Amino acid sequence: MLRDLPVEVLSLRDIPGVPEVEEDGETFRENALKKAGEVARHTSEAVLADDSGLEVDALGGEPGIHSARYSGEAASDESNNRKLLFDLRNVPQGKRGAAFRCVLALSDPDGRSEVFEGTWRGEILFEPRGSMGFGYDPLFLDTRQGLTAAELPPEVKNRISHRGQAFAKFRAWLLKKRSQEEQK
Repeated sequence: MLRDLPVEVLSLRDIPGVPEVEEDGETFRENALKKAGEVARHTSEAVLADDSGLEVDALGGEPGIHSARYSGEAASDESNNRKLLFDLRNVPQGKRGAAFRCVLALSDPDGRSEVFEGTWRGEILFEPRGSMGFGYDPLFLDTRQGLTAAELPPEVKNRISHRGQAFAKFRAWLLKKRSQEEQK
């Protein structure tokens, strides 16, 4: 189990002086790698960082890497959801496919990196449903579950979501790495 590994997990809040990393990449992958790499070099430790967001098919993948500030620099979840609904106002049901994407990057101070990705497909509703979650969760329908991300119990969402998938791949990689080390 992961809890048996000698790993200490810290937040950026636990480390003084970490510089702000500008997310100026053109993809989730570029942003995640940049964040992990810069903080790894600053701390001289391995760093896990992510970049994630919503990609809507009918909008050519938007809001994509701009998900958090889709409605502008002072964006809120509510303003982003309003803009998304406005931008999809003429898109009929059945043409509102979307995916949450997450890219996790693990970088060490020497510049080596591993990347783990997760994608959660669904549809964008015409109005919000549910009170759990954040961001676009009330508009994102998991068609297999028949519930929005804001209606799913946290344990289900954490298992099937884009982040859950990426972290499951990271965990599998970490366990494989541990097993290889034990065999040496």
